[in-house]
Amino acid sequence: MKKTPKSQGFYFPAEFAPHKATWLSWPHKEASWPEKIESIFPSYMAFIKNLTKYEEVNINVCDKHMEERASSMLVGFGVDLSKVHFYLHPTNDAWCRDHGPAFLLNKLDPTKRAIVDWDYNAWGNKYPPFDLDDVVPTLIAEKLGLPVFNPGIVMEGGSVDFNGAGTVITSTACLLNENRNPHLNKGEIEQYLMDYYGQDQVLWVDEGIVGDDTDGHIDDTVRFINEDTVITVVEERKSDDNYEILQHNLKQLKAMRLLNGKQLNIIEIPMPGDVIWEDQRLPASYANFYISNGSVVVPTYSCDNDDKVIHLLEGCFPGREVVGIDSTDIIWGLGSFHCLSQQEPI
Repeated sequence: MKKTPKSQGFYFPAEFAPHKATWLSWPHKEASWPEKIESIFPSYMAFIKNLTKYEEVNINVCDKHMEERASSMLVGFGVDLSKVHFYLHPTNDAWCRDHGPAFLLNKLDPTKRAIVDWDYNAWGNKYPPFDLDDVVPTLIAEKLGLPVFNPGIVMEGGSVDFNGAGTVITSTACLLNENRNPHLNKGEIEQYLMDYYGQDQVLWVDEGIVGDDTDGHIDDTVRFINEDTVITVVEERKSDDNYEILQHNLKQLKAMRLLNGKQLNIIEIPMPGDVIWEDQRLPASYANFYISNGSVVVPTYSCDNDDKVIHLLEGCFPGREVVGIDSTDIIWGLGSFHCLSQQEPI
C-alpha cells in the first residue's frame, strides 16, 4: 500500500497559521500582462515591502541578471533586503500559488516537514510552456532538504482553501473540469485531497467568477479566516453576471456542516465594480487577499467598495493590519496577491 502524507501524520495548515516565509516568483512573462508588465511593479513591490515587516520573503528568479534587477528595484522602493532571499529556480510565469510548493507539517513529529509537488498544466494547458513551473516545488524541496510527495495528478494551490482543522474547500468548476484530471471522478479527487493535504473533509461549491481563466479557483470566492468562519464574495447588483453564480455558492455554503457538525459562520463581502481592460472583464475579487503573520493584503481596484471591504476585513482579522494595495494593473494578468504568493509554515 502506498504511503500517503496523511498516513505519516503530514497535513497542510491554514494560511492564517504562523508562517516561516512567503514564496514568490518574480514576474517576467510579458504575455501575462500584455503591454503592461512594467506597470505592475509598484504594487508588487508594495506587497513585498508589507510582507517583510512580518516574515521572510523567498523569491524564485530565473538567473543572476533577474536577481540583480529585482534587488535594485526593491532597494529603490525601500524594501529591507535582509528579509528577502533569492533562489535560482527558473519559472515560466509569476503565479506561485499554483506552481509553488505545498508545504506540509507533521502532527506526530513537529520537526518534520515535507512538500507536495502536484502536476501543473497551466490551468488546463491554456498557457504553454509550463515545464519550468511544473518542477519548482521539487527544486525548492531539494534546496531545503525536504522530502517530496508526488501525487501524479494536476492540482493548483488557488483551487483549495483550508480551515486548519481537517477541512478543505474547493470548487467543482475547477477540480471536475475535464482539462485537469479527466480520468478521476469526484470521489477519487476527494481522496487525493485528503491523502496528500492530510485532511478529513472536502467541501464543494460549484462556481467561479466571470472572467476567471482558472475555471473557478476558490481563492476568488470563498476563504477560511478561522476554523469555522469563511468570507465569501457576493454581487450586490442583480443585473450582474456574477449575481446568480455567487448567490448559488452562498446557498451551498449555508447548507454545509463542518466535521464537528457546526454550520459555517459566513461573512459576506461585496464584489468590486467591473474592472475592464481592452474590452475584457477581469476577475477582480476582494477574496484574493493574502494573510501574512501580521497583515492581510487586500487587492483594491479604485472602486467604490474598496474602503467598505477594508473596513469589513479589519473586523475579521483582529491583531492583523489590513492593507489595501492597488491591483488594477496586476489583475490584467488575471490574478492578484493571493495568486502570486505561497506560504511556508513554521
